[in-house]
Amino acid sequence: MRLPSAEIREIAAAGLLTFRVPVAHGGAGSTVRKTIRFIIDLAAADSNIAQALRPAFSFVEGLRLPDSTEDAERWFDRLLAGDVVGNAGWERGGANGEVRTRITRRGDHFVVTGSKYYSTGALYADWVSASAVDDGGDIVSFIVPRDRAGLELLDDFDGVGQRLTASGTTNLHDVVVHPHEIRRRAVPVGQRSPVTAFLQLYLGAVEAGIARAALADAVEFTRRHARPIKHSTAERSTEDPYVRHAVGEISAHAFAAESAVLHAADAIDRAHAAVDRPDVLVAASVDVARAQVVAVRSALSAAEIVFDVGGGSATDRRHNLDRHWRNARTVANHNPRSWKAATVGAFHLTGAEPPTSGLF
Repeated sequence: MRLPSAEIREIAAAGLLTFRVPVAHGGAGSTVRKTIRFIIDLAAADSNIAQALRPAFSFVEGLRLPDSTEDAERWFDRLLAGDVVGNAGWERGGANGEVRTRITRRGDHFVVTGSKYYSTGALYADWVSASAVDDGGDIVSFIVPRDRAGLELLDDFDGVGQRLTASGTTNLHDVVVHPHEIRRRAVPVGQRSPVTAFLQLYLGAVEAGIARAALADAVEFTRRHARPIKHSTAERSTEDPYVRHAVGEISAHAFAAESAVLHAADAIDRAHAAVDRPDVLVAASVDVARAQVVAVRSALSAAEIVFDVGGGSATDRRHNLDRHWRNARTVANHNPRSWKAATVGAFHLTGAEPPTSGLF
């Protein structure tokens, strides 16, 4: 199994991680819709690469916030030059996203000790962002070069899908962090932000890409490998009405996922354009939540139906058709869709706004 390091480097060198860098800083200044459409396209080609680059896109979103000017001046140039940012933010074992990694001041710098998991994109990155608890009990965000002494990145991700994201363990062994590497949290605790909505919709975009990839494989398998079942009246599988039905269903699921995700992307763009309207941002958060429900359900359904276009040979390992379901299921487990659906239901029934937990 080869990690797609070279491919990610090519994407970064081509400037495809900087859609959202403002024109004033030398970027394209693209809308959320255009950016999310690219993510869907990328995920359809390789959902592992799309997922691994989520921290890179989210980093740019954080830098676009009005009070990130100082960071933006420093970082946009690096990103436009092709630098890649990865993440090592989450930990296993604690409840409610508990952070147990510690950061302690030692003279004119800080030292971090702890262990992270789900380190999305870290193995492909030039810079690794993470968080730790300081001596006062507050969570501190920081970013360090990937080659910083004591930073140990392991390729031990053990998920059933998205294996090439290499989202495994990051160990921090007395890693030195300088004051200028401490970062203001892009989204303060308890505050709603379009950055959070973008991050959540990104997951939906990956699901939509997986559904589209399942459609492409269903068409390819039917044309090149499938043969009509013994009692079929069709001479070719492409003419079998039940195979056509299966492909049509997969196409509908892919269409639904992409349409829902792009609709929610438009809602985030509206929220950016109406910064003085918190109700517009709430509406965007609701749209993102329901788009995620649709995208997850659509991707999982498409990935299951793909096997209906063929017989026993469709399960041969060489075709690797099971990867679509494994990948869709792994992405879906980032944030339970039941919470998304219940939150949307509560909004309709009582007007309750989505939580500001970072997951909406």
